[in-house]
Amino acid sequence: ALTLSPMLSSKVLKPHGRQGRFEQWVEHWFSRLADRYQSLLHGMLDSLPATLLFATVVLASIFFMFVTSKSELAPVEDQSILFFQATGPQTATIEYNEAYTRQIVEAFESIPEYNESFFLLGRGEPSTTFGGFKMLPPSFRARSQMQVQPELQSKLRKIAGFQIAVFPRPSLPGSGGGLPVQFVITSEGGYRELDQVADQLIGQGMGSGRFMFLMKELQYSRPRSTLVIDRDRAGDLGISMRDIGRNLATLLGGNDVNRFSLEGRSYKVIPQVARDYRLQPGMLKDYYIRPGSGELVNLSAGLSVTDAVRDNGAAALVPLDSLVHIQDSVEPSQRTQFQQLNSLTIVGVMAPRVPLGDALAYLENTARDIFPRGFGWDYAGGSRQYARQGSALIITFFLSILVIYLVLAAQFESWRDPVIILVSVPMSIAGALAFITMGFATINIYTQVGLITLIGLIAKNGILIVEFANRLQIHEGLDRRGAVERAAAIRLRPILMTTVSMVVAMVPLLTASGPGAVSRFHIGLTIATGLGIGTLFTLFVVPAVYVVLARKHEGSKSESRIAEAQ
Repeated sequence: ALTLSPMLSSKVLKPHGRQGRFEQWVEHWFSRLADRYQSLLHGMLDSLPATLLFATVVLASIFFMFVTSKSELAPVEDQSILFFQATGPQTATIEYNEAYTRQIVEAFESIPEYNESFFLLGRGEPSTTFGGFKMLPPSFRARSQMQVQPELQSKLRKIAGFQIAVFPRPSLPGSGGGLPVQFVITSEGGYRELDQVADQLIGQGMGSGRFMFLMKELQYSRPRSTLVIDRDRAGDLGISMRDIGRNLATLLGGNDVNRFSLEGRSYKVIPQVARDYRLQPGMLKDYYIRPGSGELVNLSAGLSVTDAVRDNGAAALVPLDSLVHIQDSVEPSQRTQFQQLNSLTIVGVMAPRVPLGDALAYLENTARDIFPRGFGWDYAGGSRQYARQGSALIITFFLSILVIYLVLAAQFESWRDPVIILVSVPMSIAGALAFITMGFATINIYTQVGLITLIGLIAKNGILIVEFANRLQIHEGLDRRGAVERAAAIRLRPILMTTVSMVVAMVPLLTASGPGAVSRFHIGLTIATGLGIGTLFTLFVVPAVYVVLARKHEGSKSESRIAEAQ
């Protein structure tokens, strides 16, 4: 702008001759617009208290629009793929999951947008299946990914053998894997108490209509079988705990004891009973064990343990169920901790058009009402990133304003002029937040970038008015009101030209399609609406604030030198 543009202007621009019809029409239109604007501005400055009251109301509305706007980490993009996570019973095996895979595929094939799919059986643990529903390209389907998701969730919910959650791929890389909602409950108590509190929270969450799916990652339903040994009876038979442990390790452990070679290859020797005899704890009754004396005792012939010990001539093994019995119980599927506290994570998917911020806020408010003393909550995955970046916007925003204020204070050699210039910033922020509050976008990482960008873009308009008004005071001796009225009218054309050019530059972002279109729309909408409405407010509010706060410039020599330098 400072080097290339002047050089090009000297080579390309020609001396102005007679204006054409179009140029005359443009000049006439701008002259009428400037006269009309100056007339309106004069009336606004006559009603200065009302103008300042309007600016105060707009400033106060920013807070209410910000807290009532929907928020999320990043908008959901149409990436032509939906992931799903299916969780079966704790006793489910890979074979169990595979048996239900066909039902999932049938549900996929009933949706017109279906293209192909993939499955990962036993991801994380045997009872879990992860997969993807790949859709046709956007140009070959009538519905978007967000429209297909509720239908797919409804169809998969009918499969009785699984709990299935459908969720989109995260829009931001590195935002954490898993489902969008990851709400961590922490407590110093046991896992059973955590499980009970989580059930209450899930019940209220699903009843609120804000979630398509909620489930616990930790299930307090894993079956546990404890082998209780009758030590007295085992002692009568001369069988020690070591004997029982060694025999069970051999029968069930799957450890290799040797190797053998066959056709040039080495193979492990694994002494283990067939899989069909290892499926249920009750199958231990079919296991036999040798007494410690090395003699075989025939118990299957109806002999008691005492008779078996005495009958040294018999030749049979002792059935294991005559020495042990099984105690069945349940335990947590996993024992997780979060910040050195017992924890349980609730994962889920929001209902359509419910942003992540609203979903997490509901869980927080419900947790405050129902959690007993000693219970707390935190976040994981993408939910944790969203919670962390919530306050980052406010900090970054005020730091940006502070830096711009200090730079302007150094350039204008005044503490007042930067304040007048930066009055335009909340005006533009209010314009952008108005459309966000109406639901055209959400507060996310892209709209935050747009809001920060607005600070620099809109401040330029205030600089044009304030700097020229100061010059008019110095060189022509005008008072503050007369100087700012004339400066605003003269600077109207460059202000409108820069604003219109920037808004037009946002049109490709607003009309984009394909992958990433939603993100581009959000940042384009924020800049276009904020700059357009902010400029309209700036043209009237900045002159009003200038009349109140600006200092009088008497045209001293030092000020004249400053003006010439500027």
